[in-house]
Amino acid sequence: QVQLVESGGGLVQPGGSLRLSCAASGFISGINAMGWYRQAPGKQRELVATVTYGGSTNYADSVKGRFTISRDNAKNTVSLQMNALKPEDTAVYYCNAKIGRFNNMYWGQGTQVTVSS
Repeated sequence: QVQLVESGGGLVQPGGSLRLSCAASGFISGINAMGWYRQAPGKQRELVATVTYGGSTNYADSVKGRFTISRDNAKNTVSLQMNALKPEDTAVYYCNAKIGRFNNMYWGQGTQVTVSS
């Protein structure tokens, strides 16, 4: 079984920074894309950022220029550096990985990010 374990969430003031990390473990045979999604109360889960095995990145318009996604293929980890945080960034953030020939999707348990003064 594949496990994704997130860390790094918390409470931060507007304008502050947080770094989320996610480590994949278990029976892993070829992690393709990894990424971060978020879900705010009463809203659908939405893409935040993704990164391919080769390092190509994709960001939601709402986070471009503020968030940076990175991954370490040797360690099967992905991180999300979040700067200039806004209250609307408040959500549960989920790590995601697409693994194997059929891009099977796996999710972490989620980590809460709260931006508030």
